[in-house]
Amino acid sequence: MEKSVLEYVLVPAGLLVMLAYHAWLLHRIVKYPHKTVIGVNAINRRFWVQAMMEDSPKNGVLAVQTLRNNIMASTLLASTAIMLTSLIGLLMTGGDGDRSAFFVFGDKGTRSFSVKFFAILVCFLIAFLFNVQSVRYYSHGSILVNVPYKKMSPHHRHHQVTVEYVAATVNRGSYFWSFGLRAFYFSLPLFLWIFGPVSMFVSCLVLVVMLYFLDVTFDFGWAVAPHQEDDDDVRGRNRDEERG
Repeated sequence: MEKSVLEYVLVPAGLLVMLAYHAWLLHRIVKYPHKTVIGVNAINRRFWVQAMMEDSPKNGVLAVQTLRNNIMASTLLASTAIMLTSLIGLLMTGGDGDRSAFFVFGDKGTRSFSVKFFAILVCFLIAFLFNVQSVRYYSHGSILVNVPYKKMSPHHRHHQVTVEYVAATVNRGSYFWSFGLRAFYFSLPLFLWIFGPVSMFVSCLVLVVMLYFLDVTFDFGWAVAPHQEDDDDVRGRNRDEERG
């Protein structure tokens, strides 16, 4: 009876801690993006896209190579996720041995065993789908970043819309890559759940502490937009002329 109580108390508590942390992180990204690594990187990626598209013939190869490296990273995670999914499915359907011998503390029933492995399976499937979407957006971005938008329309408003659209596409690819990576993070407590609810709950707490130091930043790492830099230079010259 005590083991069942631990299953029903510690497992939901661990999942609640993980969900509460990511809800808090989402709030920080939306409200204070300059205080999170994801937010700072998203802002600087917009500046990077703008810099690459300012001179497409010169920067086109660099932009495509950078996005290709991101595609390779997403492909690696997607391949790993689908491979682990196949492995988990094989473990669920094959073997007639005494599976309860693998448990250290917790519910040792066959149904509990199936639920735990199914949760890991779903986690890896979600990671695979997110990384596939990441590859999709990065592939679109590798083409859009080389669009000669200055030759297509003389209106500056159209240029800005084009740069913003390409930057949003690249950022979506990065967001999906982050979601896929988070799914891998979630699979760790689920895997330790096999060995009991105590190890699962402790791993959730440790993982949240580690993710906090990985997600929160106090070094802003701002990139300065070219037009903002020019405006600052003009203001500085005007002040010098007034003083002179």
